[in-house]
Amino acid sequence: MKALVTYFSAGGVTAALAKRLAEAIDAPAYEIRPAVPYTRADLNWLSRKSRSSVEMQDKSCRPALADTDAPVADADLIFVGFPIWWYREPSIIDSFLEAYDFSGKTVVLFATSGSSGMGEEAPARAAELTGAEVKPGRRFPAKAPAKDLKEWAEQYLD
Repeated sequence: MKALVTYFSAGGVTAALAKRLAEAIDAPAYEIRPAVPYTRADLNWLSRKSRSSVEMQDKSCRPALADTDAPVADADLIFVGFPIWWYREPSIIDSFLEAYDFSGKTVVLFATSGSSGMGEEAPARAAELTGAEVKPGRRFPAKAPAKDLKEWAEQYLD
């Protein structure tokens, strides 16, 4: 099964984990990037007026993607990684899931968070992907070792 590891990371934590996962399973990694990058002020969760706070309050928000050239068509298994923001996936993940055809693909979510669980929204959105088989996701600590990532991912690689 050919795998692809996709991820969104605003601060580098999820990027580091996704790259460890990709290397551990010998798969390419693809960064999900917003058309307008997030600034430090945009990510200020203490401000209700920050871009990320506003996006997270509006569940219909779909920030524009920087590109739509993820090699999704070339993979059978797509891992989708993101940090947990306000107990759910960043809205850019919803943009990504809606931008591609996942028919015939297996989609597995993974997330980084210091303490919050993955929540129910991202799995529910992924479950809506037409023709895709969506597997249970998992939250990892930022420093999860490659060995643990590989052990987890191998259940989907068979």
